[in-house]
Parts: sequence; structure tokens; C-alpha cells
Amino acid sequence: MDATELKEFATRYAAAWSSQDPVAFGMFYGDNGSLKVNDGEPSVGRNAVVDTARAFMTAFPDMVVRLVELRSKGSRVEFHWHWTGTNTGPDGTGNSVDLRGYEEWTLGDDGLIDESLGHYDDAEYQRQLHAVSGNTAAQE
Repeated sequence: MDATELKEFATRYAAAWSSQDPVAFGMFYGDNGSLKVNDGEPSVGRNAVVDTARAFMTAFPDMVVRLVELRSKGSRVEFHWHWTGTNTGPDGTGNSVDLRGYEEWTLGDDGLIDESLGHYDDAEYQRQLHAVSGNTAAQE
């Protein structure tokens, strides 16, 4: 892919993350593609990637992922993103998250993602997800 095609791919990928359609998101991955988030177990195979996306989309039904920038790193591409959403899915906290991170992609000859290694600050994610909102003194 040239730079223009790669930017278009990344823009559509961000839109797919935001779409609430995990199957459409999964189409960016090869049949045996994998998605790993931080130090978690990788989701291997398109169906597993779809399941992972579905979990995020269910937990954050208003989530929006925006492309910030792309960086070439040898044979990999870094997709830098900005993610916002509210955890209002089943058993959600009701809290919003606003995070930046990136995925390291290895693309296959078919132009789809063979491997994505996702990175974000999990401690900050947990802090935002479980933060106590409101001023308790004012509520008393």
C-alpha cells in the first residue's frame, strides 16, 4: 500500500471500530489475523477478532476511535488513535474514557492485518473506568 491507500485504510479502520458492527471491523483482518491488546492473550483468527471487537462495542456503545497519525516502523505500521466512550454496556460503570494509544500492524500481501499489537495505558484506563464521579460533599 502506498501512503494514500494506507491512510484511507486506517481511516476506514477507525470508522469500523466506531461502527458498532464487529463483523465489519473483522473484515480488516486476514482469516488468521490476530489482535492483541496490551499484555492480554491475542485473539487469533477473524472470528476471535470479531468477538474482541464485539466485547468493546458492547461495553462502550457510544465509543469513537479516531485516527491521530500513522507511522512507518520498518515492516510495521503504527496506527495512533484517540478513543472516547462511555461504559454503559451490561454491568458498566457509567464512566467515560478518553485515551490515546496505538496499534502496531503487520499487513499481509492481501492488504489486510495479519497481526495487530495494541497499546494503551491500562492504569489510566482503569482509573477512568472506575473513577468516582461527582463531588460527594456537595451531594450530602
